[in-house]
Amino acid sequence: ESDQATVFPSYVLGLSHPLPSVCNAMARLVISFRGHSAGLQLTRSHCRDLASLSGDRCRQLSDAERSEHVAEAKRDGFTLLRDFIPRHKIEAISDAIMPLVEKRMERGAAERGANRWYVTPPFRKPFADETIFSDPGLLHIVEQLVGEDLVMCQWASDTPVKGSEYQEIHRDTAPLFEADPTWTSEPPMYQLGVNFPLCDVTTLEKGPLEVSRGTHRLNLEDSERMKAKNNVTLEPVFMKRGDIMIRDVRGLHRGTPNSSDEPRVMVVIGYSRKWLRRPEVSVRIPESVWNSLGPISQQLLRFEPVLPDEDVGEYTGVESYDSKALKQASGKSFKDVD
Repeated sequence: ESDQATVFPSYVLGLSHPLPSVCNAMARLVISFRGHSAGLQLTRSHCRDLASLSGDRCRQLSDAERSEHVAEAKRDGFTLLRDFIPRHKIEAISDAIMPLVEKRMERGAAERGANRWYVTPPFRKPFADETIFSDPGLLHIVEQLVGEDLVMCQWASDTPVKGSEYQEIHRDTAPLFEADPTWTSEPPMYQLGVNFPLCDVTTLEKGPLEVSRGTHRLNLEDSERMKAKNNVTLEPVFMKRGDIMIRDVRGLHRGTPNSSDEPRVMVVIGYSRKWLRRPEVSVRIPESVWNSLGPISQQLLRFEPVLPDEDVGEYTGVESYDSKALKQASGKSFKDVD
C-alpha cells in the first residue's frame, strides 16, 4: 500500500523485511503471548491501520542511524535519540501525570531521596501509547541490545522538585550472578531503561541525570571501588522534550537537585531480555487496554498481569512494590521512609 519501507524487529517478523512486501505476500506471523501461540494474518487492512499512524508516530530512523545508536549504546552504556517523540504526545503525558505527582506528594513518602517522587500511573492512554513503546525504530535498537523476543516490564516516572538533593551514585540492577573473582567484566546487556523528560532539561538547575560513560561494563566490585575512591567521572545529560535516552541500567549514574520552580518529570520504560523477571517493577494492564493493543505490544507485555478494569482503578498516591527487591536493585538510591 505504500512505497515506504517500515522495518519491524526480527522477533516480530522472524527476519527484517519491508512492511509492504510482507503485506503484499499476506505473510502469516506466529507470535507467542501470555503463554499461548496464536496466528496473526497480516492483511492489507492491517497495513492501512499502521499507515494511518504515520503522522502520529515517532521520528523514523534510517538504517545508518539505528546502527550508530546501537554501537554508541554498546560503547558508552547509553545513546540519545534527539527529537524522537512528537511534542503533542509529550504534552498529553505531562498534563495527565502532573495531578498524579501532586497526589503522590500529598500521600506518599519520598523513598528516592528528599523531594524526589516515583510515580507509576495507571496503564491507560496517554501513558499506554504503543506508538511510543512499540515504535519499530526504537524496538530495532532495543532488540539489538537485549536480544530477540524481549519484554517490556516497566512504565514509571521520577520527579525531583525544588528542594531535592543529589542521589548517591548507583546502578539500577543487582548482578545476575554471585561475585566470581575470575570475572573481569559484566555479561552483555540484559536490562534497559528508556528515559524521556516531559520538560526541557537544558540547564543544571532542572536536575539533569548524570551518567558515567562505559561503567556498564564494570562488575559490581569494581564499581564500588571506583565510588569509594571518588573516581567516578560524571556528566550531565541535557535533553529537550521529545528526546529519548536508551541506557544500560548497570551504568553508574545519579539524580541531581532540581532548583527550579518546575517539577522535572522523567519517564522510564523498562525493557529486558525475555528470560529476565524483575520483581521490583510491574505494569498492571487493564483488560480493556490489553484488548486494544496490537500484537506487537501484547508480545512485549506478555508476562505482565492483565486485570479487570475496576481492579486497576485510579491512582491513589500510594505506590505498591516489592521494597526489598527495589532496594537490592537500585542500590542506595532507595531509602526506607517511616
